[in-house]
Amino acid sequence: MKRDKLRVGVIGAGRWSKGAHLPGFFRSPLADLAVICDLDRDAADACAREFQIPEVTTDYEKVLARADIDVLDIVTRGDHQDLVFAALAAGKHVLVEKPVCHDFRDVRRAQAIAEKKGLKTKVGLTFRYAPAVMYMFDLMREGFVGQPYVFNGYEQNAQWLDPDNPMDKRIHKTKPAGETPWGADLSRAGITVSSLEGYGAPTIDIGLECIGADLASVVGVLCNAIPMRRRTNLDAARERINIDDLDHFMGEATNGALFSLQSSYVTVGNYPGIEANIYGSKGAIKTRLVEEHGVIQTIHTATAGAVEFVQREIPAKYFPPGYQPGDAWGAAFFGNLVHNFCAEILDGGRANQGNFAQSARVQEIINAVTLSHRTRAWVDLPLPEGAPGMGSQSPF
Repeated sequence: MKRDKLRVGVIGAGRWSKGAHLPGFFRSPLADLAVICDLDRDAADACAREFQIPEVTTDYEKVLARADIDVLDIVTRGDHQDLVFAALAAGKHVLVEKPVCHDFRDVRRAQAIAEKKGLKTKVGLTFRYAPAVMYMFDLMREGFVGQPYVFNGYEQNAQWLDPDNPMDKRIHKTKPAGETPWGADLSRAGITVSSLEGYGAPTIDIGLECIGADLASVVGVLCNAIPMRRRTNLDAARERINIDDLDHFMGEATNGALFSLQSSYVTVGNYPGIEANIYGSKGAIKTRLVEEHGVIQTIHTATAGAVEFVQREIPAKYFPPGYQPGDAWGAAFFGNLVHNFCAEILDGGRANQGNFAQSARVQEIINAVTLSHRTRAWVDLPLPEGAPGMGSQSPF
């Protein structure tokens, strides 16, 4: 008998879980939140009360071992790779925040395991599910833009303009132990990738859909605009942390289109601060996912015959189940992602957008831009298997 709901286990009870993941599953008629796991039992208990989750644990292995859990949602801070492979080994459909892995080849390996086991995957490329972006994609499929010529993407917000805002978003009760500190290599080539991987990724994802092609080559630069910063909430003093908080790259696509992207969390602008602009032979579309004066998204279009941009109303069909006017952008956008994933799994077909394969495509570009920065040169795609710095000890 065909099932109409999935049982979901969530690992992570932090800010983004509470503001986006959990509301999405809670509102979707296709999901039941079965258990939440976090090392911070108080945080997990608070989420369980708010979203009516019946079970709480601090041991993720207990969640993996449960045969009644269909979907594992990994929304933890830091590296996700070990949890991803453990969840796939346990036979769970997997939703995970970016990055899946720091090396694109590991992401491809995870996708291959999922496909062999008949499992669906989904990555937190949140902004392809924003109603304005979904509408933009449909307009492009209908031929509104014509042949794509150039994509310009921007991810800019002011979250870390203040150097006393800790680099580590986690609220620590004790100093973290056993972790390799980010940004310890102070050389130009040794910069730790941060903004490009965490904030540039979803805009790269949108851009690839807009141009309808892969990138053939890239050149880019990573910048550490604010070098001195508090590391955690428990640190009183600032220290030198060499991470990219500002970056820019350009690329050439296999279909001749041009591609440019700026990613930063130290530029004035409201979170999430994404702009995605596509220009083509017949028209152009500008989409903004910037919360300003109570508005969380806008879309403007222009045609070759009428060059002035006009704002369009976003049709109701692009909004997620349970959406209410005034919802924060996290719930409004991520609700579509969650509902789409549940629908793909329950349908049982081949449809699976925003999966690990798409994430690997994005991660390969991030790896290539990082290599371009380190070598001060154009880098061709696809990257060769033996590309330097891409092995198990990869700094990516």
